Amino acid sequence: MGGRPLEDSELVELARQGDVSAYEELVRRYQDLAARTAYVITGGAADAQDAVQEGFVKAYLSLGRFRAGAPFRPWLLRIVANEAINRRRAARRHMNLALRAAEGRLTGDAVPSPEGAALAQEEQAELLSAMAGLRPEDRLVIAYRYWFDLSEAEMADALGCAQGTVKSRLSRAIGRLRAALPERGLN
Repeated sequence: MGGRPLEDSELVELARQGDVSAYEELVRRYQDLAARTAYVITGGAADAQDAVQEGFVKAYLSLGRFRAGAPFRPWLLRIVANEAINRRRAARRHMNLALRAAEGRLTGDAVPSPEGAALAQEEQAELLSAMAGLRPEDRLVIAYRYWFDLSEAEMADALGCAQGTVKSRLSRAIGRLRAALPERGLN
């Protein structure tokens, strides 16, 4: 094929026309992000993997209904997130959010002192514990914004709501997260 990489919209159009390799490329591009999204919701690797697989199948089967010109990533993440939420509800389990979901995303690049590293690890564990206690919808909106760096527009597409709603959901979720975190006695 050579040349420049195809845009998502071009790959979607090729996939709509029956080009399986085009859809495979979309899967390669977004499988890690989809897996992290599902993991944030389900809290379990097996459930997340099942949700991702089912989400990609549902997305493929729904390509005919995909709005031409719309961004693919938020549309796909919405499908995967809905599948993960459905699986979590069906299982009625309350698993803790594992460290792997945030590994490498909560700490900086600088090498801290041993004391600093221990404190950062403790803070990370407290954050993950507080996140695990939130509703799946709160975990998802926080993860989309701060772990996956989605814009408000992408979050609105992925969540199926208006940008103003994203802002209020994120604000409420952060408030609940702050309330769940232990006081550190700073200031």
